[in-house]
Amino acid sequence: QVQLLESGGGSVQAGGSLRLSCQTSGFPFSSLCMGWFRQAPGKEREGVASIARDGSTRYVDTVKGRFTISKDNAKTTLYLQMNSLKPEDTAMYYCAAARSSWCVASMPSYGYADWGQGTQVTVSS
Repeated sequence: QVQLLESGGGSVQAGGSLRLSCQTSGFPFSSLCMGWFRQAPGKEREGVASIARDGSTRYVDTVKGRFTISKDNAKTTLYLQMNSLKPEDTAMYYCAAARSSWCVASMPSYGYADWGQGTQVTVSS
């Protein structure tokens, strides 16, 4: 059974940091592209960061230099370190497993087969 469980969300002030985790099971974690997405109220879901099988990473421009995606294959866990948080980062954050080992730069949602339930991040000014 495929499972993705996010944790680490919360409420922080602007400039603060959070580390999201996504514990997974039931699929070949180390072989697939993994991604973090977010969705703010009234907005479409957007891809934030992805990490391919080989460890190569991509980020949406709005988080470059502030967020870092990483993974621990032994623990089958995906992480998102978020620093210098801004109010516009407020959203529900989801982790997802892609259908391939490589990551599409544009991070289309249809390219990801399995999703977690999400963890809320709220950044106050």
